[in-house]
Amino acid sequence: MSEAGRPRRLTYADYAALPNDGLRYQLLEGELVVTPSPNAWHQDVAREMLVALALFVRQQDLGQVHVAPLDVTLDDWNVVQPDLLFVSRARSGIRQGGRLLGAPDLCVEILSPGTVRIDRVRKLALYARFGVAHYWIVDLDARTIEEYALEGTAYRLRTTAAYDEPFRPVALPGFEFRLSAVPLPDGPYA
Repeated sequence: MSEAGRPRRLTYADYAALPNDGLRYQLLEGELVVTPSPNAWHQDVAREMLVALALFVRQQDLGQVHVAPLDVTLDDWNVVQPDLLFVSRARSGIRQGGRLLGAPDLCVEILSPGTVRIDRVRKLALYARFGVAHYWIVDLDARTIEEYALEGTAYRLRTTAAYDEPFRPVALPGFEFRLSAVPLPDGPYA
C-alpha cells in the first residue's frame, strides 16, 4: 500500500517481473488486471478473424496483424493485450523486440463475460486517450461486430454488423468478415 491506504500504482517494471504462470495479466492505469483464459467460442472467433485479417493485410501489404498474448505498452502504467491488433507499415517502428511500444492502428476485443466492462469502458477510454485510430468490439452475446473510429479524443461508432451480415469496416476498405463463419451456441455466450 502507498499513501493513505491506496494501492500502489504498478509500472511496466513491476509487470515485467510477474511470474510466467499462465495467467493473463494487463496493467490498466497502474492496476494489475487478471482475466481468465477465453472459452472455446471466443477462441474460435479470434482464430477465424485472425486468419481473414492476416490474409487481407498480407495480400494488400498493409503491415502486420498480431494475436494475444502480446504486450502493447502504451506507457509505464498501461500494458494491454488486445485479442487481435493491426500495425500499419507506417507505424511499424512501434514494434520493439518482442512487444509493441505505442498505439497500434487497430485493436480488436472479443467480449468475454468477465471482460465486458473492461473492454467497453476502460479500454475504450484508454485506447482513445493513446490514439488507437480504430477499435472493434466483437460481442458474442449480441452477435455483432462494432467498428469505432477515433475522432478527436473520442470514438464514434461507424459500423455495426449483425451475425449474418458482412462486416465491412471503414478502416480497411475491401476487408469483409462474417461472424456467422463461426458457429456459436444458442442462447447466452457464457
